Amino acid sequence: MGSNVESQDELHQPLLHSMQPPPPTAVAAESPSHFHGSSSELEKVLSDTELPYFKRLRMASWIELKLLYRLAAPAVMVYLINNAMSMSTRIFAGQLGNLQLAAASLGNQGIQLFCYGLMLGMGSAVETLCGQAYGAQRYEMLGVYLQRATVVLTLTGLPVTVLYLFSGKLLLLLGEPTAVANAAAVFVFGLIPQIFAYAINFPIQKFLQSQSIVAPSAYISAATLVVHLVLSWVAVYKIGLGLIGASLVLSLSWWIIVVAQFVYIVMSDRCKATWTGLKWDAFSGLWGFVRLSAASAVMLCLETWYFQILVLIAGLLKNAELALDSLSGLRYTAPNYGAGMAYGPSFQMAKAASLRMNDDTSKTFSKLRVRRTFSRAPTMVATYSFTT
Repeated sequence: MGSNVESQDELHQPLLHSMQPPPPTAVAAESPSHFHGSSSELEKVLSDTELPYFKRLRMASWIELKLLYRLAAPAVMVYLINNAMSMSTRIFAGQLGNLQLAAASLGNQGIQLFCYGLMLGMGSAVETLCGQAYGAQRYEMLGVYLQRATVVLTLTGLPVTVLYLFSGKLLLLLGEPTAVANAAAVFVFGLIPQIFAYAINFPIQKFLQSQSIVAPSAYISAATLVVHLVLSWVAVYKIGLGLIGASLVLSLSWWIIVVAQFVYIVMSDRCKATWTGLKWDAFSGLWGFVRLSAASAVMLCLETWYFQILVLIAGLLKNAELALDSLSGLRYTAPNYGAGMAYGPSFQMAKAASLRMNDDTSKTFSKLRVRRTFSRAPTMVATYSFTT
């Protein structure tokens, strides 16, 4: 057991060296044990050797399935609402004309998707670190990781901002039609504030998810969607701000989500042990976090950028406006939106299982932990088959 603890300390040394483990009394007093929900029933079933093996596996899988759905369902809701905000922005842009719809499609799915994949991928490193720190009962480190990730992602947003500022010239360089490229550049200018909303939002989401606090983000996103629709209608139809108005409202909506989630973290009793205020430790070990987050971003970026490449290719066709308009509409037809509906639940269920495993693997090795890990395998297979 000693070698296992030493190896984990060595693995996280660049990021954890500045913090000492809290004394046992402090952990007992501040331990937010209710965050992950009680899994004592699961442990009791897996430890009951009097039950047949397959019956234990079946009962454990059912218990684990309920725990996973409790984690994943609100996250799926957030995923769908975020897509709905982006889709509604393109719908409002489409009411302005074919050129505006093509520009919004090219700007949103051709340029903005690059930033989304990059920020989400880099922010995923917070999920791993916070999950392991939570399992090791180093609760104060969750707040440090949140702040460290925010610093790194904000700095990453600076070169992305330059890309947005020169997006028009970049699209022209790629061979996009002049009218569409110029209109897309106007749309992208309004998305610049969204870059830094991403830089804060994704670490906050992972910070909350690692503690199984998922419902507040869903409620905040649902309320923001209503505000987004109203503000988009006012900006596009009443004030007449056009493309820049539609994209600015989308950026504002993301900032509403960020501010609301941060207020929840500061005010909620559930985050008292994990959020202890701003820390100078957030500025230490930045390079180690950059390396970890960059590796985390690669795979997710490859998963999200394929559609971006498809949009850029569509803009090279003879009738670029028609091609981009059609591609934007095709993405939300029943079969394609259904595919997205399947991807979202499957992806979030995998994330929920990862969080549960992080909590286990951060603790002392035991046969019970191995049994709990294996109990998730049939659960994940069955869930993926059902959602797809």
